[in-house]
Amino acid sequence: MNPIQAARAAGQQIWLDNLSRALIQEGHLARHIENGVAGVTTNPAIFHKAIAEGPDYRPALEAMNGLGLDAEARYERLVIEDVQRACDLMRGVFDASAGDAGYVSLEVSPALADDAEGTVVAARRLRAAVDRPNLLVKIPATPAGVEALETLTSEGISVNVTLMFSLAHVDAVAKAYERGLERRAAQKLELASVRSVASVFLSRWDSLIDKQLEEIGTPEALALRGKSGVALARSAYQRYLELFHGEAFAPLAQQGARPQSMLWASTGTKNAAYSDLMYVEPLIGPETVNTLPDGTLVAFLDHGQVAGNTLGQDAEGSAAQLAALAALGLDLDVLGGRLQSDGLAQFETAFAKLLELTA
Repeated sequence: MNPIQAARAAGQQIWLDNLSRALIQEGHLARHIENGVAGVTTNPAIFHKAIAEGPDYRPALEAMNGLGLDAEARYERLVIEDVQRACDLMRGVFDASAGDAGYVSLEVSPALADDAEGTVVAARRLRAAVDRPNLLVKIPATPAGVEALETLTSEGISVNVTLMFSLAHVDAVAKAYERGLERRAAQKLELASVRSVASVFLSRWDSLIDKQLEEIGTPEALALRGKSGVALARSAYQRYLELFHGEAFAPLAQQGARPQSMLWASTGTKNAAYSDLMYVEPLIGPETVNTLPDGTLVAFLDHGQVAGNTLGQDAEGSAAQLAALAALGLDLDVLGGRLQSDGLAQFETAFAKLLELTA
């Protein structure tokens, strides 16, 4: 087995954090699937890069001239076609896993981050436009996004909740998903077709925390560098086990409901002093997903080591790492909120630039 397949044997799905027309047309995505990649995630920055650098999109844009479409409608026509084709390529994985794997994510406009009703409307529209059972509509874990998640889950729409940076985000998202399932169950609707993943961002966390620790500058603070992302993920996984394998979720599980899987995002190492697989090898565990950018996926295939359930190891050490940060005066919930705001701003900028390309 290659490392992707070995991770799958250990219970974790490896997804690709990239999508473009060239990736599909040149057969690269099909080869990734042959190697064991079990899903695809996208965001505005990914599509901006694809459209800016991909000559494949120019004929399609020119064909839309004269149709009276605004820039966002033109963008959606482009990417919906890509997402549909990726969903079709992933359909065999989806069917073979009985709907557990084989998903492709498409994000609502970042402008809707604080608009729960607008997010719901956009998610319904994108789901209908893509018209594939293995689509995950992607929404942020803002308060409005959490509210929208509950509604969308109750309607049977599968969701990837993105831009999560704290255990407070993990708890809020999981509870909204559970409430949505409860509303659905109260209507006597089936639960098994609803899928959700909760995307916790990791490398951005270490980039911010390391900077804070270096500003403190004590030996104790400096010794904590480079460990916070893994500690957050391992602690989030413990919350997942408590929430979705505990008594509270059991009645829903008995009716066919699926747990909301933890997904590790932002897994490309940003500090060259750290291992290029620091957010992969230590975070392999059952019922989880890790979405990798191209470079990290290549590195994992080249020299990745899969040593069973590394995610479940040293839960006490992970809790101690987070406690040590708090003892130094770092408010992890506040910093998580800051990172979420920064992430939203980055996506809004990418989306604005994207619409300039499609105008």
